[in-house]
Formats: sequence, C-alpha cells, structure tokens
Amino acid sequence: MTFDVIVVGGGPTGLFLACELRLAGVRPLVLERRPDPDLSDKAHGLAGQVVRLLDNRGLFERCGGRGAPVPAPGLFFGGMPLPLRALGKENPMYLLPANQRDLERVLDERAAELGADVRRGWDVLSFDQTDDQVDVVARGPDGTETTFTARYLVGCDGGGSLIRKQAGIAFPGISDDNVVDRTALIGPSERFRFTPGGRVVIDGLGEIPAMFHRTDQGVFTLLAHDPERPLVNTAEWEDHPAGDFPGPGAPMTPAEMEESVERVLGVRLPLAPPPEGAPTLLRRLCGRNSRLADRYRDGRVFVAGDAAHVSHGPTLNAALQDAANLAWKLAATLRGWAPEALLDSYETERHASGERVLMHTRAATALMAPGGDVTALRRLFAELLERTENTHMVAALMAGSDVRYDMGEEHPAAPTGWFVPPIDLTTDDGHTRRLAELLRDARPLLLDLTGGNALGATVEPWNDRVRRVTATAEDSPAPALLIRPDGYVAWAGADPDSLKTALTRWFSPG
Repeated sequence: MTFDVIVVGGGPTGLFLACELRLAGVRPLVLERRPDPDLSDKAHGLAGQVVRLLDNRGLFERCGGRGAPVPAPGLFFGGMPLPLRALGKENPMYLLPANQRDLERVLDERAAELGADVRRGWDVLSFDQTDDQVDVVARGPDGTETTFTARYLVGCDGGGSLIRKQAGIAFPGISDDNVVDRTALIGPSERFRFTPGGRVVIDGLGEIPAMFHRTDQGVFTLLAHDPERPLVNTAEWEDHPAGDFPGPGAPMTPAEMEESVERVLGVRLPLAPPPEGAPTLLRRLCGRNSRLADRYRDGRVFVAGDAAHVSHGPTLNAALQDAANLAWKLAATLRGWAPEALLDSYETERHASGERVLMHTRAATALMAPGGDVTALRRLFAELLERTENTHMVAALMAGSDVRYDMGEEHPAAPTGWFVPPIDLTTDDGHTRRLAELLRDARPLLLDLTGGNALGATVEPWNDRVRRVTATAEDSPAPALLIRPDGYVAWAGADPDSLKTALTRWFSPG
C-alpha cells in the first residue's frame, strides 16, 4: 500500500499534520497504536500564536473559542504575574482553554472531513528507507504484520519516539529528578471559594493567588476552568522522601494529593472527588525532562512534536506549529514545485523554536524553586517586569512569537519572517473580513493592498500555487504581504521585482 506520507502517531500533532497535508492535496496515512482516542486529562489549553494558527484554519471556535481570538489581559511566567494589558496592540499572548482530549477529538473529526486515512490499533514495528521511499512495517489490530510504503515518514509518536530512535537521531537534554508534580481533578468544596481577580480563599489560610502560589515548601495551584471540577496541582522540590508515596510507578491516591497540599500550604485541605461520571485525574510526575532532538530530519524521515522536543512547558503549542511548518513543505516537494532547500528549512526554523521553548520552561521552573536566593531573583525579576519592553519580551518568548525566520529581503516598515499580524480587510467584493478567514485553505497567499495591477502581473506565473486577494485595510503593516501556508510573512512591500525574487525562493520559478 503506497501513500505520499506516513504519519506515525495519532495524537494532536499527527492529526493536525494529516489535516494540513490533506488541505495541500497530499495523501497521508496515520498509524496510531491506541485502539481508541485518549480521553485522559493532559494539557488544559493552548497559548500564544498557535491559537491564531488554529483560527487561520477555522478551528478556534470548534475548540471552544468564541468569535476571534483576543489577547489575554494577564498571565504568569515562573509563577509571577505578567501585566499583559499594558502591552495594548503589541500583546502576542492569546489563550484557548481547551482540554487536550477535546482538541484531539476536533482534529480527528476534521481529519475525517478532509479524507485523511487514520488507522487506530496499528503498532509500528520498524522502517527502512531508500533514496526514493520509506517502507514501514506495522502490526494491525488482528496481529497481522503489513508493510506500508510512502515517499516520506514523519514520527509524531511522542517523547519515546520509535521513529526518532530507529533513525539514529540523538535526543540530548537534562533531567531534573528533584521535582515532583502532582495533579488531580477534584470536586467543589466549602473549604475554598474562588474570588474575582484570579484568587481563592481557603479556610485556615486566607486569600491567596489561585495560580502559582509559591511557599518555602513548593508551589500550589487551584484552577477553576470548570467550577464543578477544579484542578489542583502541587510542585515540590524534594528527594522523594521514604513514605511519601510507594514509588514513582505506583498509582497516586487522593490521600497523597492531600498530603502534598498540606506540605506546601501548611493546612489540611480535604479533597472531594469530582461529580460522578466526570473525567478523573490523579497524576504524579517525578522529575522534569528538557530534551531536544539534535536534528529533525534523516533523509526521508522527519520528527515533530514531542518526538522532537519535550519539556515541562508549552510543548503542544510548539508541536502544532511544527506540523504546519512541515506539511506545506512536504506537499510542495511532492507536487514538484519546492525549491531544493525547502525541506531542510523545516529543521532550521523549528529547531530554533524548540531551543527557545526549552530555555524559557527551564527558566520558569528555576523561578519557582524554593530558597532565599530564588526569592531575591524573583524580586529583581518583578522589578524588570515593571518595564513594558521587558514584559513584551517575556510574553513573546512564551507565545512563540519571538523566533524570526530568515526570509531574505524585507520591507523596512514590515520585517518579514514573523507570524502575520491580525488584519481586518475590505475585499474588492465589498465584504469585510478578517485575514484569518482567507487562510482557511492553507495555500500561499499574496495579500495585495496596493490598488494597482503590477503585483497581479508579477504573481501570474505562480497562480497554480499562490492565491492573490486584492483588498483595502487600515492597519496593514505593508502595501502587500506574501504569506506562507504556515502563516509567516515571506515578503512585504510593493516592488514587483523583489516580489518575484521571494516567489522564486519559496515556491520555485513560475
């Protein structure tokens, strides 16, 4: 059985990659070991420019968002509040409070709508690649082994990725075994109540921040995304004292969660179970890994998502952007109009982003650790955040919007290489639209606001791969923008000659 691309792993990364490939006219096969979707509680939201990426594909509202994404008024870094409201229009932080299982359900539905072949219960055993293809051996639900063939293979199979290991891609990094994280979904209680402004009142303790309350013993968080099912979390820096829990492999219990909360807060807080039938969560994570693949490609084999980078941070945010970056480049190659180095740019661009994610998650962990030295560092950091430019820098770091891709020549008023800003448009048919609505099909887009025909004549040889939309806008950063399928600005300006150079660089000669 031959396909264009085989994707190993049917979690959010693999499913989103399949959606992107189908939008580009590519035939992917997704092989997922689990027989059914994972309904366990994992990530509880997306943050940063990945939210706008989902909006570009029409998935923001399907994942629980309302209308268009709006920048968040505040957030935390290292357990310290970020005054994002002060950033105004420069605020890059968007939030989408969607549980990972719900995101996976939406992406699974979307992949089916687009005609992606997603097969569950298939355990990939091995692969071999030649100069022309990749052969993948997998065991199906009935125990029969089958060989699938494709032009390319992408491992989206998590931190323990079989694909990464068999490709010989190293996964260097650091493991901090001194931190224990515990999480549980609980029920409402008379012992605590939430107040406006993101705070909680706990009997016997008083009012504290609901998010990232740091004490000398650790960090406590109590979130009410669903008031009937609050999420409680603790982080303790310890050496796994004897008697604290049976061992890293033993199931966590509600009593263990209560004891951890008491150690961190100094008060006993009985934890009621969530309402009957609600999703439950009792999870203990011993240690925090920060690892980054030393390369994202081996011949016809690629890695993305947790197979490429893991950390105690927003790895899902980065993973979906990996998929968007890789998909259009694979499609362009398969359809015969990719420049020679286009596939190599996936690693160049996304590896740098992975490095930033690991850096800022490790820095945030360090800021929450106990001890007087860290307390002094937090005081200094708080003073630095009083400057708007520093708040913007940290927000951009967390949002993933601080990594600029090398696009070559740029417009002086609108540097290329950044994720395209939100723009309200009036198209030539008189309709008012958001730019995101024009990016649903994941095609390269020339947004022409010049009011003339010079750029139309320039882009005409690329009409089979680049869509041109003429419109007017009051808030555009440049007279015209060439936008890649992953949302990044490849060119900005009004000069036909420089546009032709950019079109040739990214989409081959017309």
